Amino acid sequence: MQAPSSPLFQRALLTNDDGIDAPGMAALIEAVTPLAVEVWVVAPDHDQSGVSRAISLHGPLRLTERGPRRFSVSGTPSDCVVIGVNHVLKDNPPDIVFSGINRGANIGEEVGYSGTVSAALMARLCGVPAYAISQAWRDRKNVRWQTAVQGLEAIIRRFGTAPASVLNVNFPDAEPAEITGVSVTRQAPPGSMAMGVESREDTRGFPYHWLSIRRHPGQGADDTDIGALRRREISVTPIGFDMTDHAMLAALRGNANGQQL
Repeated sequence: MQAPSSPLFQRALLTNDDGIDAPGMAALIEAVTPLAVEVWVVAPDHDQSGVSRAISLHGPLRLTERGPRRFSVSGTPSDCVVIGVNHVLKDNPPDIVFSGINRGANIGEEVGYSGTVSAALMARLCGVPAYAISQAWRDRKNVRWQTAVQGLEAIIRRFGTAPASVLNVNFPDAEPAEITGVSVTRQAPPGSMAMGVESREDTRGFPYHWLSIRRHPGQGADDTDIGALRRREISVTPIGFDMTDHAMLAALRGNANGQQL
């Protein structure tokens, strides 16, 4: 029998954007429990997918104790990190924050509006190392949670914590035995996305509206997150705060060279 591995962290804070009762949170708890002496959960009380880095500035937040070291928050994933680090654990800060396990990959342009990735970025702003973790799927009713659960520890032990970035980890839609490797990747360039509005009427005759999204992901070069998942590899992408379009920056500087602005 293989001896259990020693914990890497004294205290880990877990959050997500799918909500505290989401199956991905149960999977994350299972994956992180061997890695930390104390596992704390501060997560949204309902699904907050797609809220990006939103924080609640115009209303109060309610914190509900859901069990030992388990709390839900009536706010966004970023709110949860702030409350977790600066309130729930203010006297004993976490060594690391894990955000996920998201149901669905966070790759390419989807990184920009991901609540999962944004919670990890907020942790970095609060001075705590962070991972964003996602599990790709083709069938929403058959998500391969055990692929991420079984693979996370090896990723954490291999890559540790980068000093000034978030590591965005995406597991492919494959069984653990089908994983072909691990790639350190860049974020794939945007594909195309069509936003629409679907208008309906409620039972009292009043109109209401749903926003609709139709995604057409880019193909992704071999060194991108999309390329890695296509090869059934685990993608590890360092994510930071610099949103500069460096190619356009160089072009604009070239066009302005020698000109008085």
